Amino acid sequence: MSMPQPGSLRGAIDLSPLVNRGRTAPAPSSAPPAGRSAPSGAPGAAPANGVPVPSLVLEGTDANFGQVLELSRVLPVVIDLWASWAEPSKELSPLLERLVAEYAGRLLLVTVEAEANPQLTQAFQAQSVPTVAAVIGGRPLALFAGAVPEDQLRDVFDQLLALAAQNGVTGVAVVDGAAPQDGDAAPAEEPLPPHHAEAYAAIERGDYEAAIAEYRTAIAQDPRDSLAVAGLAQVSLLARLQGKTMDGIRSAAAGSPKDVQAQLDVADLDVSGGHLDDAFDRLLTLFPSLDAAGKDAVRARLLEYFEIGGAEDPRVIAGRRRLANLLY
Repeated sequence: MSMPQPGSLRGAIDLSPLVNRGRTAPAPSSAPPAGRSAPSGAPGAAPANGVPVPSLVLEGTDANFGQVLELSRVLPVVIDLWASWAEPSKELSPLLERLVAEYAGRLLLVTVEAEANPQLTQAFQAQSVPTVAAVIGGRPLALFAGAVPEDQLRDVFDQLLALAAQNGVTGVAVVDGAAPQDGDAAPAEEPLPPHHAEAYAAIERGDYEAAIAEYRTAIAQDPRDSLAVAGLAQVSLLARLQGKTMDGIRSAAAGSPKDVQAQLDVADLDVSGGHLDDAFDRLLTLFPSLDAAGKDAVRARLLEYFEIGGAEDPRVIAGRRRLANLLY
């Protein structure tokens, strides 16, 4: 069994096809930007780095896994793909639950019944059950298959937390109704501005065009509303990906490496999976060969990605610098 080196979340598994299954959060590749409130139940709803959850052990399905991906952007998530007929699962699953509880919210466990959720089983490349994986920042990591000793499992969890910390994923799960450990009451959550609230509601029901309209209205009323600008970029990406398949996007991009729209589509896919570096490199490498219209299209898309990543993200800082060098 091996773990990726700290600082690297590049795994062999791609969960991008699941991005449109989550309907509770507007950002496909990051938690809500600093200062933005989130709707009830979304990862950003807790104060500080606390994440409200109904339990430290949740059930994952093909239908709700988009929500799991969003949670993983705030704290590391362990995935247990199990089967009732598998004897190792009967040994491993209770051990996973007990150890996750001992980590006091620094890890979240999501159990997935393998046979009932074939898309997730395929996505995690589970050749046998139990298979245990993790998701950090929306990116999956293969961990191990079969039952393992408790001391070895603790080592895996410790490495997982170190890797999460290297990538800035340091939230803590707080079970709904549990008293804060410091004994202080959590501060009341500020209500969302009206158009932001309407945008979140539209996203929850899958109506991305309505959400786009709400964010545009908020920006028209206050051009300095940076949260609306970021929200517009995020939901616009979701809208562009809606109805498209990963295979179709990647095949079109591979077949037409100089086609601007095809490369923009695959860059969207990269960003939806949290691969900002890949998207930036793809478009910035293409940029010098484009005509004026193509350069304008790529520049506009990159500016959206910068909003999604956030001004303080080192990948965004490097991307802005590289774009500036190409422009000037």
